[in-house]
Amino acid sequence: MTTPAETRDAGPATTTDDSVVGHRRVLHVGRDRPIRISTGHRIRHHDGKCSRPHGHNYEISVTVAGQLTEEGWIADKGDITDVIDEWDHMFLLEAGDPLIEAFEAAGDDDAVVVLEHPPTAEVMSVVLERKLAAALPETVTDVAVQVNETNELCGGSTL
Repeated sequence: MTTPAETRDAGPATTTDDSVVGHRRVLHVGRDRPIRISTGHRIRHHDGKCSRPHGHNYEISVTVAGQLTEEGWIADKGDITDVIDEWDHMFLLEAGDPLIEAFEAAGDDDAVVVLEHPPTAEVMSVVLERKLAAALPETVTDVAVQVNETNELCGGSTL
């Protein structure tokens, strides 16, 4: 038995390929309800209070573009959030920061993420874009990440 909705959605019979696989699409994760992580950092060479260890409740949104797969998506949302969650309740430090040794001495070296550049929102967005590009399927062609440190300070890119 066919319901009225099924009849309406079925449309006329066609001889063309109705496949959606391979179509370029965009997926937004966290656009209206950002992914939230709590992360500490410091900007070592800053002349103000940001040079001191502190933390933020970051809000992160991700946009990926690519070809639809057989599963009907560009990327699995869980794969995206898994990459971002690696930084939740971690301390981001720039390579060479003496705090890295302090964390190691305290036995907390597993709580540190060492970046090659200062852990600003802008740098965080670049590093997350690269991590996501490496973790997501080859059908993903573009990745953009926005990192909101506060309501006043946001860094990232858009597609």
